[in-house]
Amino acid sequence: MAELDHRLLAVLHGCGERPEVAAAARALSWSGEHGALWLAAGLATAAVDRERRAAWLRGTALTAGAHLASMGVKRLVRRPRPARLRPRVRTAGAHSFPSSHATSAVAAAVAYGALRPTGTRLAAPLAAAMCVSRLVVGVHYPSDVAAGAALGGLLARLGTGWMTRPLLRAAPAAVPSPVRLKGRHHD
Repeated sequence: MAELDHRLLAVLHGCGERPEVAAAARALSWSGEHGALWLAAGLATAAVDRERRAAWLRGTALTAGAHLASMGVKRLVRRPRPARLRPRVRTAGAHSFPSSHATSAVAAAVAYGALRPTGTRLAAPLAAAMCVSRLVVGVHYPSDVAAGAALGGLLARLGTGWMTRPLLRAAPAAVPSPVRLKGRHHD
């Protein structure tokens, strides 16, 4: 498995020799740092889609939660980033498993896709491009990206029921009736 990881990484990193490919991969990597692209997309859509605002906010929360979960796994596993090639971007940390970019990208694609507005048709291809970008810039092994994608997809899928559930509305407060004392009449 390790040999396959190294071979696939070398091939995809090699695609970054083309300046336009490297630039696109760097832009995707930068925009996906800490899930920023996906969180901004969820919040922006919540702001304009009043009817489903609560669902968009929950989807954004699911995406953030998936990202945080991947960071926790990363701290436990502590797999070093690829060392055989020169990365094309700086990274926020030294550990690579799982890819947090892949986790948040796939979590957003699944969560936002569950709402099915027209604009989310872009989420899945953009998430796939984000995942591949991590290999092109040379900061993850393919298994890091696959694990991150699986984690993000699983967590978002588990949360879509909560995300799309209608908000419970509080019952109106009962107005207390006046207290009447026995034996006394009030005029």
